Amino acid sequence: MKKKITRRKTNSLKNSDKDVLAVKDSINVITGKWKIHIIASLLFGGRRYSEIEDSIPNITPRMLSKELRDLEANGIVKRKVYDNLSVTFDYELTKSGESFRNVLQAMLDWGLQHRKNVISNDF
Repeated sequence: MKKKITRRKTNSLKNSDKDVLAVKDSINVITGKWKIHIIASLLFGGRRYSEIEDSIPNITPRMLSKELRDLEANGIVKRKVYDNLSVTFDYELTKSGESFRNVLQAMLDWGLQHRKNVISNDF
């Protein structure tokens, strides 16, 4: 008789203070109306400030600057300065920011399924 092997998920949710703190940290990094939009804009490679601004409708220059500074302070975005005739900045995701791709994909999958359930009143 073969013994049934059960595998424990390595990333399963637990109810520990450490896990709750990790979730809070994650939420603090992406909290705000524009941060996820900025990260999504940078997932396809580095961009200049104006390119990011053009890719996100209705964001003000002041808000974009603030959110980029926050993301940089949290290690999600890094800024490169080019001292040309006029100083230009390029922004790109750090390794930590790049790993957010999986989170966005999970959010996309969940959002599509949730919308489908809401439309069909199947919740």
